[in-house]
Amino acid sequence: MTADEPAAVTVRWLGHASLVLDLGGARVLTDPLLRPHAGLLRRRPGPPRREHWAGASAVLVSHLHHDHAELGSLRLLDGVPVLTAPAAAHWLGRHGIGGATGLADDEWWPVPGTDVRVRQVPAVHGDRPMPHRPNSAHGFLVVAPGVRVWFAGDTAPYPAMRRLPELAGGPVDLALVPVGGWGPRLSGGHMDPVQAAAVCESLGARRAVPVHWGTLHAPVSRRLPPGWMDRAGPAFVHALARRGLVEPVLLEPGGAARLGERVELLGAGAGTA
Repeated sequence: MTADEPAAVTVRWLGHASLVLDLGGARVLTDPLLRPHAGLLRRRPGPPRREHWAGASAVLVSHLHHDHAELGSLRLLDGVPVLTAPAAAHWLGRHGIGGATGLADDEWWPVPGTDVRVRQVPAVHGDRPMPHRPNSAHGFLVVAPGVRVWFAGDTAPYPAMRRLPELAGGPVDLALVPVGGWGPRLSGGHMDPVQAAAVCESLGARRAVPVHWGTLHAPVSRRLPPGWMDRAGPAFVHALARRGLVEPVLLEPGGAARLGERVELLGAGAGTA
């Protein structure tokens, strides 16, 4: 590995905002949605295979909307540290989620037994109420020797995003960015594919995986425009391709890629738990 070549990281997209990062000897799981539904929302395809997320070292919860903090899924991860904002950790603890840990804004949390560190970074996502106050939506940086990952959570673009490489200690090697929602229209506090591509380019990210699309839908979605669920991911890839500054990595739910000097696509298959 050369000085400007990042260390390898494996990323698996379980669907919506749920990803599994294997890096530096740690397995980090984001906003786990491991069951067939999140409240009234239904997921397509079925829930992810248990072997795709089992053995997590830490869980990151960006905020308390039910498609990101699904209590039934978090209970399946009993005993795994759950990292989130202090207000969110308090709410989760009151709802029976053990191991919920609130991180201060400038706190780096070391994953036990590894050289991997996690910290919160800001997000702008306050248009819809959450089951707690104050609003405490955040993203995360996950940093291991030779690799820096940004998981955006849910957010609109904001000017201080340009500081993320500084906070990470170097360029962002992998951005995990939301590009859609669970309906054809986005409410405030989100990014569409073009906005997400512009953000990744402005950060100088090396690679980017689009998430938060193509998974969840409301029961009435049969009346919505055909194909709406599948457009945002390819639209993000198209937006990045126009300038070629960031390499997109487009995954299907259950799909994975090993990212080192090259992108190696691994076995997919969302399957069932």
